[in-house]
Amino acid sequence: MKYENFQTFTVDVTEAIATVTFDFGSVNVQGQEMLADLNSLAMRLERDRAVKVVVFQSANPEIWVCHYDTELLKDMSQEPVSRDEAELLDLQAVCERISKVPQATIAKLEGFARGGGHELALALDMRFAARGKFKFMQMEVGMGILPCGGGASRMARQTGLGKAMEIILSAQDYDADDAERLGTINKALDPDEIGPYVDALAHRIAQFPAASINACKQMVYESIDTPIAEALKAEAYWLYQATSKTPAIKRFTIADDQGLEHDIENQRNWGDLVMKVQDIT
Repeated sequence: MKYENFQTFTVDVTEAIATVTFDFGSVNVQGQEMLADLNSLAMRLERDRAVKVVVFQSANPEIWVCHYDTELLKDMSQEPVSRDEAELLDLQAVCERISKVPQATIAKLEGFARGGGHELALALDMRFAARGKFKFMQMEVGMGILPCGGGASRMARQTGLGKAMEIILSAQDYDADDAERLGTINKALDPDEIGPYVDALAHRIAQFPAASINACKQMVYESIDTPIAEALKAEAYWLYQATSKTPAIKRFTIADDQGLEHDIENQRNWGDLVMKVQDIT
């Protein structure tokens, strides 16, 4: 799979990890060019089983991705529409498509991510932010609208109701430690820690079967708003999708034949053992 001819970012693929580096103009503005690139990227990732992890970073030392291009907002209709007439915005559709790609996606946040930029980060599977460099904001209420790239929809799922209201209605900046406290990111890290941490996590995940990564990811998303009975049924469905496409059964058979689960040393060292079984294909 070739990852070329993008206007707003570059893509480097090494050892099953694709690194997407935003580099567009002075502020990585989130306009039609970036949305088109992200849509094209998602299309390629959907068909690529060699890439297992995608890390999104920025070449700009101050900004990860800027807010949605105001040029795309100034011509919006001032007339309300009914629920039946409302259609997905381009930003919503692109962020949703990116969120559903079969790879694990990681935001490496070393600069500002406000408005639509932050909503793109929320659409990824995991987020890690650098102290002293990262800030996020949902400023939309102050502009007279609401977060409309999935931010209003995803925020409470990520943080809980009260914290989502605080973030959206305050329209103020939050730093990396705030983000960790509020739950919008997985972890705040010092600037010299974030690179090695994300690299190690990406390389660890990239050693696992692609079909298993996808099954785990799709099931977690599917379960968010599903009653437990339906979620458990979906869990069983995705289990069979994984076992039919990965070496899981072969690994379980070897473990059972050799009595590996009864070895106390194995039970003490599952973190290492789970990496060793990746040799069984």
